[in-house]
This record gives sequence, structure tokens and C-alpha cells, in this order.
Amino acid sequence: MAVCAGNKRDRGRCTATVEQAQTHCWWHDPANADKRRRAASKAARSKPNREFSEIKELLKDLTERVLGEEGTERLETGPAAVANQLINTRLRAIEQERKIKETKDLEARIGALELVAQARQKGTRPWGA
Repeated sequence: MAVCAGNKRDRGRCTATVEQAQTHCWWHDPANADKRRRAASKAARSKPNREFSEIKELLKDLTERVLGEEGTERLETGPAAVANQLINTRLRAIEQERKIKETKDLEARIGALELVAQARQKGTRPWGA
């Protein structure tokens, strides 16, 4: 086993071990640059929405008020039930937005794959492929 020849962001040497036939780990291998970029892009798109933390805070506050915890103004169960329904409606709307975005992303990816497949059937090479 050998040590990766790559450098970390802090300019120090990478300490990952690699097979004898390799010089770089997966994270530093130039051949994996596109895969790393796509993985980073996918990770960036999957970051939790700010609205979820707001909703969690609302639910926490609602629960504390319904239970009459010390330091909170007590809320009757009727208005609390309505507030909970509104929060659930908001969650469903957020989930629907996520599904629409995911569908559009998949449609774009499928469209790109179809172009590549059509070009290969014609024996040509699509631009950028």
C-alpha cells in the first residue's frame, strides 16, 4: 500500500492509502474530477430547506403551549388543532415543490440522455459528449 500523492485544501499531504498501481486516492484522482463535481452538485441541491427548521420551531412552540409548559402562554386545543393543520398543509406544499423540482431535473437528464442515444444511433457524436 502507498500513500496518495494529492494535497489537501490546507496544502498538506493527503494521508489516504492507495493500491500500489495507483498514485492518487479517489478524492484526488484527476480521472474522478467529473464524478466529484456531480456528487458535490447533488449534495448542494439536497441541503435541507430553511422552511423545515421554521416549521420544526413552530411545532415545538405549539406543543409547549398546548401542554402548558412553564414560561409559555397556554393555548387551547381548538386553535392548536387548526394551527397544526395549517402547518401540515405547509409541509405538503413544500413536499410538492420538491417533487416538481425533482421531476424537472429528471426530465432534463432524460432529455440529455435521449439526445446522446439519438446521436449514437446516427453514428454522430453530440456536442460536448
